[in-house]
Amino acid sequence: MSDAIRPTPQPGILDIAPYLPGKAGAAGSNAVKLSANESPLGASPKAVAAFRAAASQLEIYPEGTSRLLRTALAEVHGVDADAIVCGNGSDDLLHLIAQCYLGAGDEAVMNRYGFSVYPIITKAAGAEIVMVDEVDYTADVDLLLAAVTPKTRIVWLANPNNPTGTYLSDAEVRRLHAGLRPDILLVIDSAYAEYVTAADYSVGLELVAQANNVVMVRTFSKMGLAAARIGWLVGSPELVDVINRIRGPFNVNLPGQLAAAAATRDTEFTARLKAHNAQWRAWITEELDSNHIHVVPSQGNFVMVLFPDAAHARMAFEALLQRGLIVRELEASYGISDGLRITIGSEQAMRGVVGILKALVKTA
Repeated sequence: MSDAIRPTPQPGILDIAPYLPGKAGAAGSNAVKLSANESPLGASPKAVAAFRAAASQLEIYPEGTSRLLRTALAEVHGVDADAIVCGNGSDDLLHLIAQCYLGAGDEAVMNRYGFSVYPIITKAAGAEIVMVDEVDYTADVDLLLAAVTPKTRIVWLANPNNPTGTYLSDAEVRRLHAGLRPDILLVIDSAYAEYVTAADYSVGLELVAQANNVVMVRTFSKMGLAAARIGWLVGSPELVDVINRIRGPFNVNLPGQLAAAAATRDTEFTARLKAHNAQWRAWITEELDSNHIHVVPSQGNFVMVLFPDAAHARMAFEALLQRGLIVRELEASYGISDGLRITIGSEQAMRGVVGILKALVKTA
């Protein structure tokens, strides 16, 4: 049978560069994975217990609206449960937002080093990404607003940003929103909110409550439940209604729902994660930032480390890899050839990273 004629994807799909996850060690190896921003303390014990308890109900469909999880989120975060939509990770929800609010001829604005999923979901919806330069690896409100055109329908903003770790203050996010037309949706991706220590930061909930063109997206992946794939958003009644019209009817599995609800209420574990991260993020930044290596100030559970050039960054990656420490290269996904992203891991892992990189600088 000839294959000259075959089903063809929609225009633009084959122009999409697939998402590149962080590298992991070979099965059975003792490599330490510092490439995916996973929790160094594992998951909440209460979440683990809830996940295990769900094993006796695997034959039953999960409750379609994630009601138990939405109730827990509403209690802890002080929002209306009806304003929440849960998804199969925050990526699921970001895809749904793009599908609902973007189409052929539309544009979405993002900063140059924003999360690499944004171009994928924008192009998948038939729209075009407008990439905006940054200032010192930080999103710039004036540059973002200058890029808005009559075709703009969404502004994607990761806050804090991945992979740079930089953030915009609450005042700057509000200034960005104030400069947008009311028909433009501002998507605040607060995936790393649990780790922020900056006093002038806001996760975005107040702005969502005050405006009908703002949505905040969150995830459980960075707080110990990456394998469960749970995300959630808070938006206006109109946005929630739109998303729910195309959301999969059972898009969040039952073990994940129960584990995430338990993790939400285990605020003590979340506080321990934040404290551990703050301690070792500050330590690795102070230890490495020098004339030879620059550590970009971060509010995430990772740091972006910049080297004199691409060759030095590659040398550092290989030196760490040889010692079983796997970090994230940034050239392929973000075009940052002289940088590496390093997840804040255990004390042992952090001391190992610093020792290797300092020794490398001395011999370079």
